[in-house]
Amino acid sequence: MSSLYLHNATLVTGDTERPLIAKGSILVRDGLIAVVASGESDHPQVDRSIDCGGALVVPGWINAHHHLYSTLARGYAVPGPSPKGFMDILERLWWKLDRALTAEDVYVSTIVGLMDAVRAGCTTVIDHHASPGCVDGSLDVMAQAFRDIGLSGCLCYETSDRNREGEGIEENIRFLEACRKSDDDQITGLFGLHASMTLGEKTLARAAEAGQALGAGFHVHIAEGEADGEVTRERYGKELFSRFVEAGIAGPTSLFAHGIHLTARELDQMKETGSMLVTNPESNQNNGLGHTPLLEALERGILCGLGTDGMCCAMPAQARAAYLIQRAARRDSSVAFMEAATLLTRNNPAIARRWFKTPRGKLAPGYQADLAIHTYRPITPLTGDTLAGHLLFGLPYAPVKMTIARGRVVMEDGMISHVDEEQLLAKSRECAGALWKRVDAMS
Repeated sequence: MSSLYLHNATLVTGDTERPLIAKGSILVRDGLIAVVASGESDHPQVDRSIDCGGALVVPGWINAHHHLYSTLARGYAVPGPSPKGFMDILERLWWKLDRALTAEDVYVSTIVGLMDAVRAGCTTVIDHHASPGCVDGSLDVMAQAFRDIGLSGCLCYETSDRNREGEGIEENIRFLEACRKSDDDQITGLFGLHASMTLGEKTLARAAEAGQALGAGFHVHIAEGEADGEVTRERYGKELFSRFVEAGIAGPTSLFAHGIHLTARELDQMKETGSMLVTNPESNQNNGLGHTPLLEALERGILCGLGTDGMCCAMPAQARAAYLIQRAARRDSSVAFMEAATLLTRNNPAIARRWFKTPRGKLAPGYQADLAIHTYRPITPLTGDTLAGHLLFGLPYAPVKMTIARGRVVMEDGMISHVDEEQLLAKSRECAGALWKRVDAMS
């Protein structure tokens, strides 16, 4: 693999003791960070030397909950009146769109979604996929797109009974077995589950047994809308999280997304089981769903992360949204500032560490060489003490000039040169137009 030397950089290290190096340099070898230094180090023999011009270099951002299959929905309008309520959005938009996806759509939506991720400096994506019309092999199609772009992915298929009983179980098993055999740290997997309200007892038991046999964690939607808890109580006589605990789904390698309507007792259970919770603030606001009880979860010591739920991969913007929605919800201007920055810079890397062998999210020797170089010119002093303010109020608007993933430059000056961007964008527009017609025909 190639070697890189980055110098004349402002380094956001991710290290609590030394969070910022004003004039630093980084040596990258074989996909890993080899040296992080203050000032210029002895110029090593490298394949390429990059003068960062004082730009801000951060560890590549991590998206802890995404839906790349939603990429082709951008601009689509549901026929008739706008969806009203969570179930209306699911039934009239997302559950029709995912059924209409073809294998070509899966590849195209993944790769153009990852192109957006690259431009946002996001280098690791934890994705939750659904394509009922082409389930078998769909995760391999996605994995190929990740390899073609060069990013890291943790993938799963959305198991549910909403189209046919147990749909997705076999695809999760097949993909997880393949990941285990390949031992390739670029692509890993979880066992995907949609939500309790779409999982019958038989399917939940089968999924739990299969996932446990594979030693896999689970990636689950929980309490995104009130209907999830209402259906679970009515059909199964249980609270949401209790059902997953009893099934053996909860645990230190399992990720629960949203959690908007979790009770205090359920948050206690989440802490007791060591499970993780991911908030998706922009998506939740877009769907009019309220907010994750993030501060309550953090107070309990739950590992909480930050995702986009299909909206984008602009992670500093998600941290800003999380900060703002928590303040608005509590009507308290003294909360969520450091918590939101911590989700972005520390917690998401800690979440990724549970499934990826190579650590990421810090500029330190031995860490994966995932780097985002932002064109950012601070208008106030940038120090370790002021860094969180710049992350929340400056970085969301600062363009990324270069993205390095796994030690490889994958985007430079806005160009992703190792794929044919224009051809892929033309194909995505073509696929989206055809997809929208198929979805309209279901109305």
